[in-house]
Amino acid sequence: MIKLIIIFLSYILLLFNANLLANENDGKLRIGLLAPFSGEYKSLGESLLLSTQLALNEIDDDNVIIIPRDTGSDNKEKLNISIKDIIKSGAKVIIGPMTSSSFSEIKKYKDTIFISLSNRETKISNNLISIGISLESQLEAIEKFLIKKKKKKTVILYPKNQYEKFIDEKIKSIKLKNYKVFKYSSDPRVLTGEIEKLTNYKTRKRELEIRKNILKKKDDNRSKRELKNLERLFTLGSVDFDSVIIIDFGNSLKSVLSSLIYSDVDDSAVLILTVNQWFDESIFRENLVKNLYFPSVNLEQFKKYNENYVKSFGVKPDEITILAYDALGLIYYVWKKNSGITTINNFFIKEKIKGKIGTFNFKNKKVSQELKIYKLDNNKFKEY
Repeated sequence: MIKLIIIFLSYILLLFNANLLANENDGKLRIGLLAPFSGEYKSLGESLLLSTQLALNEIDDDNVIIIPRDTGSDNKEKLNISIKDIIKSGAKVIIGPMTSSSFSEIKKYKDTIFISLSNRETKISNNLISIGISLESQLEAIEKFLIKKKKKKTVILYPKNQYEKFIDEKIKSIKLKNYKVFKYSSDPRVLTGEIEKLTNYKTRKRELEIRKNILKKKDDNRSKRELKNLERLFTLGSVDFDSVIIIDFGNSLKSVLSSLIYSDVDDSAVLILTVNQWFDESIFRENLVKNLYFPSVNLEQFKKYNENYVKSFGVKPDEITILAYDALGLIYYVWKKNSGITTINNFFIKEKIKGKIGTFNFKNKKVSQELKIYKLDNNKFKEY
């Protein structure tokens, strides 16, 4: 199957390049694709190319031509060569770069519009639009959910790492109310002790022992029943917050969730939320939190996209490739709506745009997505 995919990818690249022999002013929509077709992230680049092919198949318009070029893995020289080659081929719009590390480079190409899949920057600049699932969009969806659930004392947890300052800035920009920030160590050996402090675990545990000792000295049935119930608990008393937002992923997220449960945080009383997890089913394992919520892309559309991708190519896509699919659809919509694309102003659309990942908004020179809230329920993801 892998050999067939490689042959198919080679065929796509040849086909795309052959189409470039046509007149550049023939009314066709030429779109560049910057992706890592070599280096450490080669498999991601191949998956992105297949995603645009899937979008092309569904658009079914021979006037749309994709021009894929290799950026390597964080290779600025190769990036610039690829951009210049795409521009020479007649493309006004380019899907990419994939990450924000290349944003300083693309500013040089003022007459070219870049649709990046990065989620770092929501502001639309002179020639850049980022359509990744931004932290702002996620926090806005969470805030609406917390208001709906009438939660008024929220703790936002995130690790002390290279993304710390970025998260600081985004939280301030959203202007959330009734919250406090708690930053924890990335070292799981330190994490548990920090969560104990956050939850006032030792004091609550001591209060439980004091209460149990008092009841042990009593002989009435009421005291015996209470003592029996307390024997099932680890602590006595509630924590000083009613909701938690954890901005973390993977094993680090699982460690935080485990520490909260270990510290006797009742997830039926305290609302526990994370940020977008791309419906990662590994979160089912080694996770004792039964009521876990998070904002995310449209689950049904995400499933449908994955099914169509596997059906078409026989392999599973990388999660981020659905953004490339939507990017192509967005460009095509703007092109049809304006009978062409001349400047980035063509993308300042008043109406909402529905894509596979959700609904896009282009307001005040910012991109946002309307995300749904999902719940982890009996090893299934359910829309709230």
